[in-house]
Amino acid sequence: MMLNFFSTRPDHPLGEAREFKRVLAELPPDAFKAIDEVYGWFESLRLADDFRLDHLHAVVSGLDEAAQPHLRRLTRHYLRTPRLSKNEERRLWTMCFNYWGEVSWLYARCVERFAMNPKTKGGEVFKGDVPVAATRLLAARASQLKWIDYRYGVIGEDLWRGLGLPYLAAEAGGYAQKPVQMYPGAAGSTSVAQQYLQTLVRESSSMGTLLPLEIELADRLITHFLPGFIFGAECLPESVYWIDAASALPPTRLVRPPAQLSPGLRFFQPGTVSQALDELMHAVERGTIPVELNLGAEYPPAALLKVLRHLALYWAPVPPQREHVRHAAKTRMAVLQGFDSSLAVFAGNVARLGVERSAESWVVENVSLGGFSAGTEAAGDWLTIGSLLCLQPEGGDNWVLGVVRRRSVHADARASIGIQTLSRNAQSVELRPRTSGLSATDAIPGIWLREDAAAEQVRLVLPPGSFDVRQNLEFVQDERRHMLAPVELEETGGGFEVGRYREMLSA
Repeated sequence: MMLNFFSTRPDHPLGEAREFKRVLAELPPDAFKAIDEVYGWFESLRLADDFRLDHLHAVVSGLDEAAQPHLRRLTRHYLRTPRLSKNEERRLWTMCFNYWGEVSWLYARCVERFAMNPKTKGGEVFKGDVPVAATRLLAARASQLKWIDYRYGVIGEDLWRGLGLPYLAAEAGGYAQKPVQMYPGAAGSTSVAQQYLQTLVRESSSMGTLLPLEIELADRLITHFLPGFIFGAECLPESVYWIDAASALPPTRLVRPPAQLSPGLRFFQPGTVSQALDELMHAVERGTIPVELNLGAEYPPAALLKVLRHLALYWAPVPPQREHVRHAAKTRMAVLQGFDSSLAVFAGNVARLGVERSAESWVVENVSLGGFSAGTEAAGDWLTIGSLLCLQPEGGDNWVLGVVRRRSVHADARASIGIQTLSRNAQSVELRPRTSGLSATDAIPGIWLREDAAAEQVRLVLPPGSFDVRQNLEFVQDERRHMLAPVELEETGGGFEVGRYREMLSA
């Protein structure tokens, strides 16, 4: 990028073209250090009031473009490193989240300066870049929302306004639908409206029930399917969601219609997406992934299918409703985490007493037949989507086995946890593989989900990697021998898996 600052060069190091080119060329190769340096320049530009508008945008844009490959590396590291330390996770998250916040503020400043006084010399030059700056502004704020999703945080009112108001301004300016290339070398085109709609679709697709890497995969899939969505100011019979772009509220299902009409109301629906989504799921089930599907990385078919099925639920003409009615409740419960602790509790022996003393105390907020929601101020880093929990209501003597399906963290660091009940009558068992009708010597620990099994079927919670479709198992309970033939691996979670078996003739 070449800058011509003429004789009106601002009193800022980046106001001189040669210095600006040197800064870009000498960004550190280390991704974190490079983003930290760019972020520092962004902070300094907040205080620079003497830049001509087109010059300010050129500097911000040039720094942002140089930062993109480093941001992609940091994001991959954050999402794909199996066990980040708490400090490293916080360090990466804070840097990326703050970067998108700072660059969005600077793009917003450029767009707002142009709106206030477009007839300046800098404004006349910048006029052709307004759609690109506004699109990057929306994309940056959408990225902030996604990083909040990675931590299951609550999205504040300022961010919803920060998305909706620039979108409405772009509509009023006539450039909301104008296709632009987001960054040099980026495939395809996008627009302000597409960036806004993508964020609305993502945030109405229940990201709080997916793992961070699955959230990233879902966002890639939304990009792929976005052209099939219908979005506009008219409420159609098929519309599923609505939002008031001028308000601070997130998208809402039309089962709860807006209280009043307003100029900022917009409606959206999946349109033709459901059929395309079904076709893609069938292709992946057959082992085929279309070449035009740009996921940014390779994913196992099982992981891709899981996210596709999740999106299919929320993009259906009638989004999923709660299977069971919830009832408000306020009581404490003891909470243990993980397969080993659960196994000890459901073994019913003295060994569990030491385990129970390590239990956390959570507050149940509401309950249903399928599970409950709880709040805690002490949810550790271990608590992720798919964590196995063993829970006992205060005053009770029965333990419940559950799995975390939803997590959200409030601004005060208090967490709300959605838990699906796996069993209210679980039992630890010792499983032995069978070979040629003879019991093997190596036992496999398991938790029998007794009341959840279908007729002649048994569901077991097992250690990771224990389910083998080629291996029959047996266990003895209450002097009865149960012989099991594998049917399917139902679920793989955090440190456990759930296998379904058919019970053969037992003695």
